[in-house]
Amino acid sequence: MGFRICCSLTLMAARTLHLSPILNVSTRSWIRSSFTTTMTGALPFLSVQPTRALVDEKVQVVVKNLTPGLAVTLHSLHQSEDNDYWEAFGHYISDDSGTVTVSKDASVGGTYRGVESMGLLWSMVPVPGSRPGLRLRKKDVLSPIVVLMSVYENHLSEGFMKQPPLSSICTERWYTAPGVRRMDIEENGVKGTLFLPPGPGPFPGVLDMWGGGGGLVEYRAALLASHGFVTLALQYLSVEGAGTTELEQNYFEGAYRIVQEHPLVLKDRVALFGLSFGTSVALNMAVYSKVIRPRCCVCISGSHVLPINKPTHFVLKEMNKNINKTRLDEEGHVIWKDIILPIPSDPDMKVDVGKIKCPLLLIVGEDDQNWPTSESAEDISMMMHEAGNEHLLTLLSYPGAGHLIEPPYTPHFRASNFIVHHSKKKVIMLWGGQPKPHADAQEDSWEKVLEFLQQHLYPGYDSAPQAKL
Repeated sequence: MGFRICCSLTLMAARTLHLSPILNVSTRSWIRSSFTTTMTGALPFLSVQPTRALVDEKVQVVVKNLTPGLAVTLHSLHQSEDNDYWEAFGHYISDDSGTVTVSKDASVGGTYRGVESMGLLWSMVPVPGSRPGLRLRKKDVLSPIVVLMSVYENHLSEGFMKQPPLSSICTERWYTAPGVRRMDIEENGVKGTLFLPPGPGPFPGVLDMWGGGGGLVEYRAALLASHGFVTLALQYLSVEGAGTTELEQNYFEGAYRIVQEHPLVLKDRVALFGLSFGTSVALNMAVYSKVIRPRCCVCISGSHVLPINKPTHFVLKEMNKNINKTRLDEEGHVIWKDIILPIPSDPDMKVDVGKIKCPLLLIVGEDDQNWPTSESAEDISMMMHEAGNEHLLTLLSYPGAGHLIEPPYTPHFRASNFIVHHSKKKVIMLWGGQPKPHADAQEDSWEKVLEFLQQHLYPGYDSAPQAKL
């Protein structure tokens, strides 16, 4: 019975991950190994609880039935939607009972060290020999991120496919909780995707805007809907080149109305959520729009520096005038941090944040190499202090974190491929940050983002749903 169960689990995981060509040899060897172990004693057993979870949920990883004091490697493997392979691994020593508990025991080597309950996820890197500049991002949010977790004897750093694991299990990480509905939006020229939480509502609303990379990015909006917020992931820049009608103020006002006027949305409880250039848009709309009246704003890794009362396409052209301030690091990665430095003193060149009338959560990484977010945050704080509305500002500043502060337990990318909007040129952009402090920043900031939105958007703070699979 033990042989049949272990065999079927491994083959099922291989089929789910489309890894059959890679795992064939290892699987056959592992089956023979498992059969021998079954005849002589208890099988090593790898447990991951829960095996299906939202991406921001922690899991408990435990290995049992090992020989006490045994050196083992815990390994995770994921095949992306672009058919690239990502892995993480930690080196452990089993305790006196022959157990490894990842949330309590320290990894002594691998892609992470120390006690890191989620290290097998946040420390993932492309496998050796992968294409340069990769970034792991979920495109189809209605399907899970499938991760194969395995335990191997000895401390390994390579060759995981060349030897059989002691035990394996297939896990799923989801952005959409059961019952979340996805709707394509193309209304009055506005393009995006609307995510509706499960249940009858009504719910608060969020307008979600990403940065200068353009395109339609859905995964954060799907996760926000899983936590009880009707969320519109807005497409407002396109790598192929968006028309100017998509870049004017009335475009964002139209998107805001779509959220606000949805029958499941509490009309006076809509937030703006921006990352990078999306932060500039959010701050500009919150201050100058006569239509958009956000209940609160969440702004990550962005700035208030931009010519005011100008359409977005004009703003992008103005920024391009300073492209000569671009720097390259020793590996040829592009650094944009200096483009808008020094922070201008001309009031026509930055949003008058002293006029913001709603709570603002501002999140920055202190090692951001893409944009001067720390310098911008300092100026924003000073402007709001002088205007007397600093009480509305909550600033989270994270040492060692870079530009791409995303939902927790997703890998850190110090640099990755990027297509420059105005030139359509492909470069490798330096985002900054170091894996461990960046992972800590993502975990801490996401928890505080959800608390902030629940506090300011839900009529009763304790009534906000707690999403889990």
